[in-house]
Amino acid sequence: MATGPLIGISTYAESDVRWGVWRLDAVLLPAGYPRLVRRAGGLAALLPPDAPEHAAAAVARLDGLVIAGGPDVEPARYGAEPDPRTGPPARARDAWELALIKAALERGLPLLGICRGMQLLNVALGGTLVQHVDGHAEVPGVFGRHPVKPVPGTRYAGLVPEEASVPAFHHQAVDRLGGGLVPSAHAEDGTVEAVELPAAPWVLGVQWHPEMGDDVRVVRALVEAAAAFGRDAPRG
Repeated sequence: MATGPLIGISTYAESDVRWGVWRLDAVLLPAGYPRLVRRAGGLAALLPPDAPEHAAAAVARLDGLVIAGGPDVEPARYGAEPDPRTGPPARARDAWELALIKAALERGLPLLGICRGMQLLNVALGGTLVQHVDGHAEVPGVFGRHPVKPVPGTRYAGLVPEEASVPAFHHQAVDRLGGGLVPSAHAEDGTVEAVELPAAPWVLGVQWHPEMGDDVRVVRALVEAAAAFGRDAPRG
């Protein structure tokens, strides 16, 4: 593919956004996501929240999928009552991204979950979340860094074999793992920092934000898997 494989990236939906002379509802995404996909050799396509029944059609046109970071997953999605520190729900985005994940898993599409995206992957497979952890989001609006250690023998460890300092901003984390998922990296405090699905062709979730750093290894691996998928899979 001359332009690289097509990587869909989910987006925010925000009300009352202001730019130039305009003040309107908007769908948006930090520019680091498409920039990282481009640096890794892919072509980025933004996927704004839509009706869940359209997810399979969207996924059928992609070579790979990124579920981006964002607001807290609604606790009702994993059978929990909201903690007072849990943010307001983004129900339309939850429904859309859960449908995207389901469609991607059914199709065997290479899938990367980033921060919220990793948490939502876990929830989609029947897992639960810890609604608040300290020390992983210290200054509002500022990404911190902390080390993560790979689990030997995992896909992630094959990509990043050394302990690495990663950019992170989150206050929730994986609790009970979803069906088939295995942890593939941990923080120093034991927090699960990456998960993967060995039974799938290429499914990985990372709790940190690679789009805010310089290490392209994880996203390059996604793009390479997407290129192979795009050569072999029929289009929807």
